[in-house]
Amino acid sequence: MSYTIGFQAKDQKAILATEAATANQAVAIIAALRQSAEEIKYIRSPQEGDMGIEMLLLLAKEEAEEMPQRG
Repeated sequence: MSYTIGFQAKDQKAILATEAATANQAVAIIAALRQSAEEIKYIRSPQEGDMGIEMLLLLAKEEAEEMPQRG
């Protein structure tokens, strides 16, 4: 499932967007954006529509549980 993350820098008016292929990648991007003082404006998925960070974290957890374990 793909995700689009919209964000805005504190000193800019434009909203930028970036793509992530998985929920886990989206969580990592959001963490990096938060560290650089960017404001998250939206998180979207074609399958889920608009969602909050809590929903994304839940999807990332489910995604991780579905991944085959390497041993």
